[in-house]
Amino acid sequence: MSAALGFALSLGGFVTCSVAAILFVLAKPGSRIARRLIVLVITAYTCLSIYGISHRFAAALSSSYKPFAAADVPQGKTAVVVLGSGGYTIRDWAGNELSTPDAYAASRALETARVYRLVNPAYVIASGGKISPRQDSEATGEIVRQTLLRLGIPPDRLETQITSRNTHEEAEFDSALVRKLGAEHLVLVTSDFHMWRSVGAFRAAGFEVIPAISRDPLPARFWDEWLVPGERGLREASVFAHEVFGMLYYRLRGWYQSKQ
Repeated sequence: MSAALGFALSLGGFVTCSVAAILFVLAKPGSRIARRLIVLVITAYTCLSIYGISHRFAAALSSSYKPFAAADVPQGKTAVVVLGSGGYTIRDWAGNELSTPDAYAASRALETARVYRLVNPAYVIASGGKISPRQDSEATGEIVRQTLLRLGIPPDRLETQITSRNTHEEAEFDSALVRKLGAEHLVLVTSDFHMWRSVGAFRAAGFEVIPAISRDPLPARFWDEWLVPGERGLREASVFAHEVFGMLYYRLRGWYQSKQ
């Protein structure tokens, strides 16, 4: 489902829907429905691709969260879990490889380093495996672990969980690892828009987490980025749709638990 949503709310999705609507008009030139369909497709994608519109919806997902502070963690043994996002593995002609996180994973790693300096946790867990067999990069958890080492987190504090393929599995596997390590508190680091679903997933796995949202790594800064239709707006629309449909799916599967 996530792959389909990602494609639908992309430049490729816009081109595909536009071509389909044009072919419908050509096949039925006298059809009022066909003409209305092409107007609807163009209008919908234009609105969704305006960052100033789509960002409003995406921002609503994180409106109840604030930046993490040291006072958020009570006394006791603490583990920090940073959820996976994505990454790239680049290769040269000799077969040498360099792995790097995507923008969201890098932002989460940076926030994890900040949390580490604030609370000095016993463990930091870099989480996230390969989403599918087609993924050509290293597991996200390993890429984030390498990034955290560069950000100054000692290797003896780092653990890696690279088996999970989605947020539900991360909640299950990471919670089990935190219990095994004997930590009393779990600080969860993920993107602001992803925190809502993640908190419910960990609660369903039996762990009440302390949220630490990372900042948006790709914000609009200039007026034209807010108002001119483009890929930035479609990305925000995709983020919103992915989380909302993901929340509904998690509730249906019993993978999400609301606060009691």
